Amino acid sequence: MTDQHDDGAWHRPLRHVRAADLSGDTGQTSGMTRREAVSARTAGSQRLWMGQTHVAPRTSSGDHHHGDSETAIHVLRGRPVFVFARDGEEVRLATEPGDYVFVPPFTPHREENPTDEEAVVVIARSSQEAIVVNLPGLT
Repeated sequence: MTDQHDDGAWHRPLRHVRAADLSGDTGQTSGMTRREAVSARTAGSQRLWMGQTHVAPRTSSGDHHHGDSETAIHVLRGRPVFVFARDGEEVRLATEPGDYVFVPPFTPHREENPTDEEAVVVIARSSQEAIVVNLPGLT
C-alpha cells in the first residue's frame, strides 16, 4: 500500500487568485460575461474550473450547455432566473442571494436577469476548462 504523502504532491503550494486578476479569456455566451478564477491555466487545477458570471440588468444570456461538466452555481448578488426545458416547456428557477443551482451535464439553459441590479454568480465545474456550447434554443 502506497502512502498518499509519498507521491510528491503532499506539500504543493496554495494558489491565490485575486479578484482583480480574474480573466475574461474563457468561453463566453452572449448576454453575460464569464470571468475565470481557478483553472488549469490560472492555478494548475486538474479536475476543477471556477469563476464568476455577470449578467447586466434586464438582460438574458444566449442558450447554452457545458458539455459533460457538472456545474454548481452560487448566487452572490441579484436575482437571476435560470431557464431550462422540460417536456418541451420552459421551466424558470427564480433565485436570490445565497441560493445554489445545479446544472447537469449537457443540459441546455440560459440565465436571465429581470431586475435593475447586476446579477453575479460563482460557478464551479467538474472540469478544468470552461466548456461552453452555445445553442440556437433550449430544445
